[in-house]
Amino acid sequence: MGPFNRRALPKISPLLDQVVRQLAERDYPLPMPRLSEAVQELSQRFTRERKSLPSEYLDDPRFAAAYLSYFLPVNASKVQVLLDELPLDTDLAGKTDGTYSILDLGSGPGTAGLAVLDWMVRRAGRDSNLRVVSVDRSQRTIADSVSLWDSYCREAGVARATLKSYVGDLESIRRGTVGNLIREGSPYDAIIIANCLNELFGDSADPISRRTELVESLFPLLQSHGSLMIIEPALRQISRNLHQVRDRLLRLKLCTVYSPCLHEQTCPALNHPDDWCHEERLWEPPAAIQAIDREVGFIKDALKFSYLLLRKDGRTIVERRSDVYRVVSELLEFKGEKRAWLCNELGRQDVGRLDRKTSLENAAVDDWHRGAIVRIDQIVRKERDGKASPVGRIERDAGVQIVRPV
Repeated sequence: MGPFNRRALPKISPLLDQVVRQLAERDYPLPMPRLSEAVQELSQRFTRERKSLPSEYLDDPRFAAAYLSYFLPVNASKVQVLLDELPLDTDLAGKTDGTYSILDLGSGPGTAGLAVLDWMVRRAGRDSNLRVVSVDRSQRTIADSVSLWDSYCREAGVARATLKSYVGDLESIRRGTVGNLIREGSPYDAIIIANCLNELFGDSADPISRRTELVESLFPLLQSHGSLMIIEPALRQISRNLHQVRDRLLRLKLCTVYSPCLHEQTCPALNHPDDWCHEERLWEPPAAIQAIDREVGFIKDALKFSYLLLRKDGRTIVERRSDVYRVVSELLEFKGEKRAWLCNELGRQDVGRLDRKTSLENAAVDDWHRGAIVRIDQIVRKERDGKASPVGRIERDAGVQIVRPV
C-alpha cells in the first residue's frame, strides 16, 4: 500500500457560492446584523437546543436566509469531501449511458444534489449527465431547490442534468405515491441522507430500529456498484445513534462499510458511554461565511460531521489488514510522548510513541490526524503486575506509514 498525497483544502466552487448567495439575497434578504443573529440562533438549535428545532424550520424566512447563506455551503462541502473518498467508478467512468443517478432524501433546498452536480461539473465539465430525484416534506424548500438547480445549470451551461423533486415525509416514504415514484426512478448510483436521519422517528418507542428499517429499505434501490451516504451532525448522542444503526445494518448482512470503518465488527465506540466517532476535516470557507463568522464569533475552518459510506459490492476505502488503523482522535501531545486513539477490527486502542523513541521508521506519527488511515508494523504492550499496559507503544524500530490522509 503506497502513501497518498495530502489533498488541497476542500472548498465550495465560486459558481455554487454565487448561485446560493443570489437566491438568499433575492428571496430572503436580511441585513448582516439580523443575518448573523439568525445564523447564531439556528446554530444553537442545531447543537445545544436541538429539541427546540421546528420540523419545518426552513419555512421560516429568517432560518431559510441563515441556512442558504451559511449552512448550505458547509453541508454541500461535506458531501463533496465524501464523494472524493469513493472509488473511481463513482464518476462517469464505466457508465454505459454516461448518466449518474442520485436519490437525495430529506433534501432541504437541494443541498446534496446540488453538491453532486457541482462536483461533477468541476470534473467532467458542462456535458455532465446527472439525474437527481429529491424528496423533502417542505414545499417551500423544494421550490428553492428547483430555483438553485436551474440557476446553476444556466450559469454553468449544463444542458443534460435533470432534477425531479417531490414533497414527501421520509417516515412514510415506503408507502404511497412518492415511494412509488422513487422506486420507479431506481436503481441509483448513490443515495444520500444528509443531516436528517436523526430527525426521523423521534416519537417512536425505538427510533434506532425505525431508522434502520428505513435505510434497509433503500438497498434494493441501489446499483450493485452504488454507495449509500449518510451524514449526521458531529454531536455525541446523534453520532452514537448512527453507530447503532450501522451495527444493526451490518447484522442484516445487506452491506459493508466502505468508510470510515475498517471492519464490520460491532462499533467499539459504543462500549463506553462517553465514546463516539466523528470527522473534522480542514476546510477553506468562502468570504461570505468568513464575514458571518467575524460577526458571530464562530470559526468555521473545519467540516465536522459523522458519516457512513455503505456498499453492496464489498469494496473498502483501503485493504483490510490487522496492522492498518484509522486515527479516531486528534494527535494528543503529552510531556515526553505523542498519543492517539486508533480503531480497526481489534477495537479502539490508545497508542503512542515516546519522544525518546522517535526514529526515521516511526516519524510518521508526528503527522497523525483525525481520520487518517495508518499502518503500524508492531504495537507493544508491556506488562506490569501481570496486566498489560492500557497504552500501546511504538518502539524505535517499528515502521509507521500514513496510508491515506484526509
